[in-house]
Amino acid sequence: MSVLQSMSRGAGSARWARPLRSVLTLGVLSATLIACGGGGGAAVDPTPPAAISSFTAGAISGFGSIIVNGVRFDDSAAEVLDDDGRRHSRDDLKLGAQVEIEASSIDRSGGHGVATRIRYGSEIVGPVDAVDAAAQHLTVLGQVVEASPRTVFDDNLPGGLAGIGVGAVLEVHAQFDAARGVYVATRIEGESNPASYKLRGPVASLDTTAKTFLLGSAVINYGSATEVAAQLANGARVRVQLQPAPVNGQWVATEVRSGERHVEDHSEAEVTGLITAWTSATLFSVDGLPVDASNATFREGQAGVVLGARVEVEGQVVNGVLIASKVHLEDESDDDHNEDYELHGTVSALDTSAKTFALRGLTVSYAGSVTWRDVSEADLADGMTLEVKGHLTSDGTRLEATRISRED
Repeated sequence: MSVLQSMSRGAGSARWARPLRSVLTLGVLSATLIACGGGGGAAVDPTPPAAISSFTAGAISGFGSIIVNGVRFDDSAAEVLDDDGRRHSRDDLKLGAQVEIEASSIDRSGGHGVATRIRYGSEIVGPVDAVDAAAQHLTVLGQVVEASPRTVFDDNLPGGLAGIGVGAVLEVHAQFDAARGVYVATRIEGESNPASYKLRGPVASLDTTAKTFLLGSAVINYGSATEVAAQLANGARVRVQLQPAPVNGQWVATEVRSGERHVEDHSEAEVTGLITAWTSATLFSVDGLPVDASNATFREGQAGVVLGARVEVEGQVVNGVLIASKVHLEDESDDDHNEDYELHGTVSALDTSAKTFALRGLTVSYAGSVTWRDVSEADLADGMTLEVKGHLTSDGTRLEATRISRED
């Protein structure tokens, strides 16, 4: 059995919903590879699954139906689940939220697919400990959270980062940058009196006698937890549910589940995220999903494929491992941010003086330079169906439209 197969076999569940039976960590992965003499060749027999199906993971960048990694998925018949496996409406999916999509085979030429299941979940729910607006950083529940030009702030946070104060309770959708120990936020929204807090991250300073460990700077006490991951160890990624009030400076866990992810076999897969464990440019993991890139093509070469790098990986999932055919390095400094987001929906709250309207729960501004197609500014009216492309404003609270088209 290969190294990656042994690590991912029976790894238990989808990223959020079901507990894992084994844990993939950088330390375990590196130690196993050293014992086996390195991680050079192909690790998994790349026999494709019989059924033609696809798996996609990333942040929602648009609606109409739902757009992830540049693919528009018809979600009209999709099952929508949160990270606890509870069913939800499609309306609960928000711009910038991190999702996993199981779908039909994707039409790459047209960029379309039909979703059968969508899972979504955040990394952190908890109070703000500190705000550093100059560095675009927050500390939430003992974790450093970084806002970027692509971070979407919910409209219940007017002013974006500048409007957040110490003590506010936030829900943060993010990807963990293991190289810097920072959560890079894709969506931040305010929470009002949640029944519990939540945190997903790597365990440190585990004390099995005191029943405590660290997640970031937060001390977690799991002595009274009703569920504890079997493979609790330093370096293991866990997902904890916490009582909303600390006791003696410690956060009391009610559940400690594995935070690793396992994906069923899919003949097509595309994952965009940060490298969270790394042994070599051909053997790493993206947000906990093991990747074998032994036979992949690297458009930008292998030098930049390191811990913490943002990558887009295409291939197929076999035995819980993403067998990569292509690895693309994503460099935000080189990206064209002119049309990062795309919304389709019905106009409401039109304000012709401020030149704004609401679309899919986000305020759209058309005050700048806009290309109009099959509609003019004078035609705008509540109830009209539009397609809007654009970029986020600097505070992440509005979409600055660059192109507006009418839809029948």
